[in-house]
Amino acid sequence: MVAGGWCFELGATVLKEGGTLFRVWAPKSKSVHLLILSGKAAGTLPMQPEGKGYYSITVPGAADGDRYLFQLDSGKSYPDPVSRYQPDGVHEPSRVVDPALFQWGDEGWQGIALEEYRIYEIHVGTFTREGTFEAAIEHLDYLVDLGITALELMPVSQFPGRRNWGYDGVYHFAPQNSFGGPEGLRMLVNACHRKGLAILLDVVYNHFGPEGCYLDEFGHYFTDKYRTPWGRAMNLDGTESDPVLEYFLSNAGYWINEFHFDGLRLDAVDWIFDQTPKPLLRCLADELHLHRERLGRRIHLFAENDTNDVRLINAPEKGGFGLDAQWCDNFHHALRTLLTGENTGYYEDFGQFGQLQKAFSEAFVYTGEYSRYRRRRHGAPTERHPGSQFVVFCQNHDQVGNRKCGDRLSATLPLNQLLLAAATVILSPYLPLLFMGEEYGERAPFHYFIDHSDPELVEMVRKGKNEEHPSGVCEGEVPDPTAEATYLESKIDVASAKEGEQAVLLAFYKKLFSLRTSLPALQVFQRDAMEVSGLPEQKVLFFRRWTGENSVLCLFSFSNIRQEVPLRLPRGDWERVLDSSARKWRGPGEEAPQRLESAADHVQMIKINPFSVVVYSANLSGGAHGAS
Repeated sequence: MVAGGWCFELGATVLKEGGTLFRVWAPKSKSVHLLILSGKAAGTLPMQPEGKGYYSITVPGAADGDRYLFQLDSGKSYPDPVSRYQPDGVHEPSRVVDPALFQWGDEGWQGIALEEYRIYEIHVGTFTREGTFEAAIEHLDYLVDLGITALELMPVSQFPGRRNWGYDGVYHFAPQNSFGGPEGLRMLVNACHRKGLAILLDVVYNHFGPEGCYLDEFGHYFTDKYRTPWGRAMNLDGTESDPVLEYFLSNAGYWINEFHFDGLRLDAVDWIFDQTPKPLLRCLADELHLHRERLGRRIHLFAENDTNDVRLINAPEKGGFGLDAQWCDNFHHALRTLLTGENTGYYEDFGQFGQLQKAFSEAFVYTGEYSRYRRRRHGAPTERHPGSQFVVFCQNHDQVGNRKCGDRLSATLPLNQLLLAAATVILSPYLPLLFMGEEYGERAPFHYFIDHSDPELVEMVRKGKNEEHPSGVCEGEVPDPTAEATYLESKIDVASAKEGEQAVLLAFYKKLFSLRTSLPALQVFQRDAMEVSGLPEQKVLFFRRWTGENSVLCLFSFSNIRQEVPLRLPRGDWERVLDSSARKWRGPGEEAPQRLESAADHVQMIKINPFSVVVYSANLSGGAHGAS
């Protein structure tokens, strides 16, 4: 399909002049037949070989809504590997979709700058009672009022059944039927843009799910050279790998062009194996940046990575892949262990106050040091990349859902520590991400859940989950990931009126985002416009950012006692704009002064309450905002 210069050449493409072009890569089959199961063109038709394993046929009478399968020379029939819609699930016929039938209303939308991203991650199925794209639209005003600028969807590619995180998707071009299919997804994207929200999609390019994946019947999509924790790796650098590369590049372009997404989040890129001179990650970055230029929209590519590898965001001329930003798990681990004291699993590498201080200054905590958990050196320096190239969080789907019982921070931490965690993330020099419901202390867990139909696979998953994840608060047995009750228990109640501590926490999140947007210094991400210091024994972190005539000074106390600490105060008239220990936040009352005046840099003693944050802002003159 040609849409504004973008060409998608596989699957079922409805033609402007009428009819539908069907095209498939099936080098393992000596012949392919198209089985049209509904509509005016119903019947079995031989497809024409093009060479290099491709087969195609144009069917004049085929149109939007027709169901079809591809029959290989084995005599067996399968859904389209690049199906745009699987209305009846992963094992059933594909459906022709004409994207031109949707009436977009986001003309003039140009996206948002990377520095403006304040992300809210949701699982579509558990974000609302209905669990659909359309139902999520009702809560977009709530997100805007909260201060969010971008919605991020966990993967929505068609997976088996109705209950799944999305990482078991097997039809990467087909939005999940139980969520509302392609029509519902377009409605959600359109609504986001009309509200001024960007929208990101989490995509999985390192593996396919274990049920309903028939790719191996068609072509050489997989390799045995590498293995992932979830099964066979993708064939990106072996024989017949070029069409596999094109599959993923087309998928990225598909979401940007046909669905108007503003960017993608690449899942676990350290499990994408590609030793070619120009690997998939570099190709994806180039591809999306070309779409950015052609469409005149700000489009960004994010990555999840467990190896602290700065090459992901290094420019190609510096030997990097050129992605826009990456998630930073180290920040989460350093923060969480200070608050909870956990030390099992990968948390054994964390728990020292100085690690949070390093996370503020460098993003990565491990930049080549020895990791006890990994039993080897880990990570590399971030090379002073701006903070806008790192996404940080105190909760996300992995850090909650991969716990033994899916317990959130609100299940164990008191209100003052939840306020401190929120401030640490949102006032950091990075891009903040919230996991749905954390802003009001949602108490529903976020479990791992599946809906596979294969009994052996179900039992294997159940057994595996029982043997995993020693961390977490749980009474009784680990919830059964295959039970519908486990899924239903994970649904949050974002629509309910918030009272008590939930209302306080929600108001605090709004205040933090308000400060982030109203104070110019909190919109600066360059390393040379910020400084970090700390008192490890007293567990107090000082963080200052400046720009132009504004400077912001944040004090974070992770101590469990009230104390007086020396604060190096730069010249200026400083006004307290936030104190989480104020009575309005259900604290004991402010101890830090409302105003501080400093004619010259000096050290002043400041009282600060346990587990609290205090923020001062100063309007400066004469260049006093610089480092001193």
